[in-house]
Amino acid sequence: MYPQKSFIHLAPYFRGCLSAADLDELNIELIRNTVYKAYIEDFYNFCTTLGSPTSDVMHRILAFEADRRTVNITINSFGTELSKETRAKLFPAIGRLWPEGNNQLARADDIDQVRQACESVSEYRSFFADSNSSQGTGTGFDDTLAHASHLEDHFFKMEVHLNRQAFLQQFQYGVFYSYMKLKEQEIRNVTWVAECIAQDAKDRIQDIILIF
Repeated sequence: MYPQKSFIHLAPYFRGCLSAADLDELNIELIRNTVYKAYIEDFYNFCTTLGSPTSDVMHRILAFEADRRTVNITINSFGTELSKETRAKLFPAIGRLWPEGNNQLARADDIDQVRQACESVSEYRSFFADSNSSQGTGTGFDDTLAHASHLEDHFFKMEVHLNRQAFLQQFQYGVFYSYMKLKEQEIRNVTWVAECIAQDAKDRIQDIILIF
């Protein structure tokens, strides 16, 4: 009974993006990103109905999450068979980069064009500035991977910052969402420490992202 009800609630996110012909290994990542796009847009709209201050807190967090996914999808698509048209369809229609930044990212061919698309958001601009200073300014595949890894660290730090800020606002429900997201980062921290110990790289244990 309960699994059937859960499927009914999830069904709208699969409608229009999934068919029997799509169920193979090549398309599973496209399906995952398409479903998540529908989910985060719906969640954003739902938070709007809750009114301020919950909507204010959640809109900041979800807009950032949408931007992060848009940037990651763009970078991860470099050197793959994913067309620019298909890439653009995976971008959430929310966030601080939407719509102009999304349009630029849909046409991007390298990490430098991704940087240019993110110039309009000061926080993201600083991410790329730090990345360039520490990783160099090459445009090869290895440089792209290095930039992507460095950007991901900045994204995780920003995520923690936004979720910590949720606890500074009273009388809103965003703290429950933020609590779970900070717990996820706590799990990543524990996993990182365990891997450093297992690989005898204890000098990198301090690279965890502090929660509070």
